[in-house]
Amino acid sequence: MTVHFIGAGPGAPDLLTLRGRDLIAACPVCLYAGSLVPEEILEHCPAGARVINTAPLSLDDIMQEISRAHAEGQDVARLHSGDLSVWSAMGEQLRRLRELAIPYSITPGVPAFAAASATLGQELTLPGVAQSVVLTRTPGRASAMPSDETLVNFARTGATLAIHLSIHNLAQVVESLTPYYGEQCPVAIVWRASWPDERVVRGRLASIEALIDDTMQRTALILVGPVLESDDFQESSLYAVGYDRRFRPQSADSPFATASQDQERES
Repeated sequence: MTVHFIGAGPGAPDLLTLRGRDLIAACPVCLYAGSLVPEEILEHCPAGARVINTAPLSLDDIMQEISRAHAEGQDVARLHSGDLSVWSAMGEQLRRLRELAIPYSITPGVPAFAAASATLGQELTLPGVAQSVVLTRTPGRASAMPSDETLVNFARTGATLAIHLSIHNLAQVVESLTPYYGEQCPVAIVWRASWPDERVVRGRLASIEALIDDTMQRTALILVGPVLESDDFQESSLYAVGYDRRFRPQSADSPFATASQDQERES
């Protein structure tokens, strides 16, 4: 028996990985975060599967369901929205599973910031503009922030910021970032990225608050940084003519020439 933690993606049911789909189809028990995981994904569950919405459950309740499945020798598909590596509450479940010696696996999913980037048609790292993306949030009731993990500290880097779970703190976000990015820094807010009712609002730090209404709550991602409005950036050297690389050596004297010849012989 194994508990399979599966990142169910940001919302669109077809943004589920093939591995995730196949694991769901093979598990007679499915625990899913009903507040964020689309019900269409549950269509992959096998006939007769025990399907449990964990939204109203406590951690103890969830572990009881898993322990019941373990006693019955039934694999569990444990679905969380987005990707499991950030803000999924998976860690506390894994800790208890290790204490109970219950096996588990982890299948990653498409994260919300990647879906938002696709919606915007925008790369979040551009040469000479930004080469880092900071995934962060502001303090909330469920989790406090470590003292050094502040928007001000992250803003000092000039990186692209992907601020999750913070639409209710938009005023604080604007106040913290404006001294570092400037009032005219572009901002994009993507609400329910990849869902059918997805909405996008673009503005600047000086104006974004006035562009948001009370209907955009909870599942909105705030993206901030010059990359959101930059066409004036240098092209990457990766595909540049004359750039010496392993798969395109530029001369017989290139350190990559021998490796390239060996690869051609193998093919």
